Amino acid sequence: MHTSLLLFLGDIGGSELILILVVFLMFFGANKIPELARGLGKGIREFKDATQEIRSEIENSGQPQPTHYQAPPVPQSYPVTPPAPAYTAPQTELPTVEPVLSPAQEHNKDFNPTV
Repeated sequence: MHTSLLLFLGDIGGSELILILVVFLMFFGANKIPELARGLGKGIREFKDATQEIRSEIENSGQPQPTHYQAPPVPQSYPVTPPAPAYTAPQTELPTVEPVLSPAQEHNKDFNPTV
């Protein structure tokens, strides 16, 4: 079973494979290898999704497509209400204010020279 996995490599031995991996590590660096693997995984996943979508389109091409017809909405009539009156502040009467008198004026307030 182990030999069938590596058949595509041909006559490459273990030492040659390790040398290739070391060169790959030196060329890309330890930080870039996970990013490359992540990008490769995303690419493979997108490829599988695209092939599955194409396969489903081909399988469904012979079947009639259901029509999704919706009738236009019927306009509803609403009762017309008059607009609300504009806001007016309530009318309040201001309190009457009596003048403040000084003590001298207070003493002479009862004095009426015309009488």
